[in-house]
This record gives sequence, C-alpha cells and structure tokens, in this order.
Amino acid sequence: MLALRPNCECCDRDLPANSPEAMICSYECTFCRSCVEKVLSDVCPNCGGGFCPRPIRPQIARRAGVGIDFQPATTKRVCSKYSREEMRAFAAAVKDIAPQVR
Repeated sequence: MLALRPNCECCDRDLPANSPEAMICSYECTFCRSCVEKVLSDVCPNCGGGFCPRPIRPQIARRAGVGIDFQPATTKRVCSKYSREEMRAFAAAVKDIAPQVR
C-alpha cells in the first residue's frame, strides 16, 4: 500500500494525501509536479525512472474499512540525499532516454 508521503523530496513542499500535485516513481519517491517538470525533467533522481500522478486515497469509506481514515498517509517526511544541482545534472544526463528503456 502506498505510504502517501507528506512532502516533496526536492523542495520539501507539503503534499497532503489528497494533493493532485504529488507525483511518484515506481519506488514511491515523491515529488511535487513543479519540481518534476522544472528541476527533474520527469526523471527520478533516485532510480532514473519516470513519474506519474500519485493516486488519491478515498476520503470517504465507501467500502467497510477502506479509506484514508483506515489507512492514513504517513507523516514521515523524506528529503533526497542529493542536492538540487545533483538532481538537475542527473536528469539532464538521462532525460532524452524514454522511461521504459532507462
């Protein structure tokens, strides 16, 4: 189950569980849409994969035991070990390679 991390790993912007601005890679690295587009060029600085919008967990339990109240988002903030400059340089090196062959 997705942890729904609370922040962008690049700029530390808050990304609430219901934020349409949250983007994730296949390892669930979490970044805001702005950083994905302007800094990372759709390249995860941790794995080299691409991003997709993070799903939003249902706010209302329409099925018994399923929803944000039963599986809450994590509160543990994650920040990248790479600097913004390192992220940008890594992205520049692989951005022209399609995500499915990176």
